[in-house]
Amino acid sequence: MSRPGSPDGEDPTTGGGVPRAERLGRILLARVVEPGDELGGRWLRELGPGTVARRLTGDGAPLPGASDKRWAGLRARAERADPERDLAQARQVGARFVCPGDGEWPGQLDDLGDARPVGLWVRGRPSLRMWALRSVAVVGARACTEYGAHMAAVLGAGLAERGWVVVSGGAYGVDAAAHRGALGAGGATVAVLACGVDRSYPRGHTELIGRIAGQGLVVGELSPGEHPTPGRFILRNRVIAALTRGTVVVEAAHRSGALATARAAQRLGRFTMGVPGPATSGVSAGVHELLRGEAVLVTDAAEIAELVGDMGELAPDRRGPVLPRDLLGPDARRVLAALPARRIAAVEEIARGAGATADDVVGKLYELRSLGYVERHGDGWKLTRQAMISVSSDRGRC
Repeated sequence: MSRPGSPDGEDPTTGGGVPRAERLGRILLARVVEPGDELGGRWLRELGPGTVARRLTGDGAPLPGASDKRWAGLRARAERADPERDLAQARQVGARFVCPGDGEWPGQLDDLGDARPVGLWVRGRPSLRMWALRSVAVVGARACTEYGAHMAAVLGAGLAERGWVVVSGGAYGVDAAAHRGALGAGGATVAVLACGVDRSYPRGHTELIGRIAGQGLVVGELSPGEHPTPGRFILRNRVIAALTRGTVVVEAAHRSGALATARAAQRLGRFTMGVPGPATSGVSAGVHELLRGEAVLVTDAAEIAELVGDMGELAPDRRGPVLPRDLLGPDARRVLAALPARRIAAVEEIARGAGATADDVVGKLYELRSLGYVERHGDGWKLTRQAMISVSSDRGRC
């Protein structure tokens, strides 16, 4: 069966468009070089994957910039690497290897420079490049509150309903809630893992990762079978930031890894957004710090889409409840405001307060009486009880 972005009959473990020897070289390097290794990225840029792979597996001198100790470690890894075995493991879970030069490669990852991934293992049917063009990252605390989980799920669902792809890291807390929100809305979601795409981490998310792979995409830099480490989680976040048009942080303490994603997004010139929490909440302290900087405060999917979307994707105007007084014309509102709160006033006094002539004020007073705002007492006028409540509540908004 054909795959979006790939020719019919193509090996599903590869992305197409790149010579096999070069692809195998990159698969070997994905096993040897850690994610985000800028020295390895420079070797790839200057020499090409084939040359770098041959130098690592041959008897040549160390490549420029590598100490003897580091070169020995890289060569030891290279000796154990087996690209064909990695392809076979990927095939077992329906994954493919996508790298620069493939039609499915998301060009925005090139913004990472020498820190861009050697390639990505992709599990799922859709085209990663096409999905990444209209994607938003929703990240946040693993140990989130009920409020954080609720907001992440609502944002995930709302973005999915608007045709946006929700990208997150597949972790507990905010990540999982965002994924589930998108899945529940029948939308698109991508999990970027810090381990091999044939593994489910955390293990408690085996079912969730399976659902994402079936309905969306599971993506990772690490070769099949690789385990996550603390450093790999942080480096994974740069891929989430680069892949998407903007990053939304929902609950994050001062030392949260989600802040690393937001800061990476800022460095890359992507939109950075934050969902505020209670001022007393430590789990929102990192978000509030972002909002004091260049991040934009957002409260729903419409506001996110307005910021990262195309022209015309505007959030609705936000207004308080419409009060009866809001329906009055400006002259009538001025006359109503000029009446004292609890006593009768003469027309001349009201006219002075409204800045109008007595004749104009009399006309507006009769209009206000027909609407139930004022009542006449001899030659004077007074607010009705209902009008006093309305005026009092309206002044309270000021």
